[in-house]
Amino acid sequence: MRLLSQLAIGEHATISAIEAEESLYHRLSALGFRVGKPLSLIRRANFNGPLHVRLGTTDVILRDTEAARIHVQSDLQASQ
Repeated sequence: MRLLSQLAIGEHATISAIEAEESLYHRLSALGFRVGKPLSLIRRANFNGPLHVRLGTTDVILRDTEAARIHVQSDLQASQ
């Protein structure tokens, strides 16, 4: 299992767990981050800046610290 913050640009994955305090968990859930939901990393800003993540047709910008709370399973790992 990897963290969303560790994905490479263009990589597709599925959310497997979200480990965050209640307020952040609810915020992420409201943005569409739910276990089992597929996502992809579109781009990453320089110097540990925010990540541009696509969930279906929705684009979300996340801080690296928030992305480090989201566990994902790469689609390559799931097919093996």
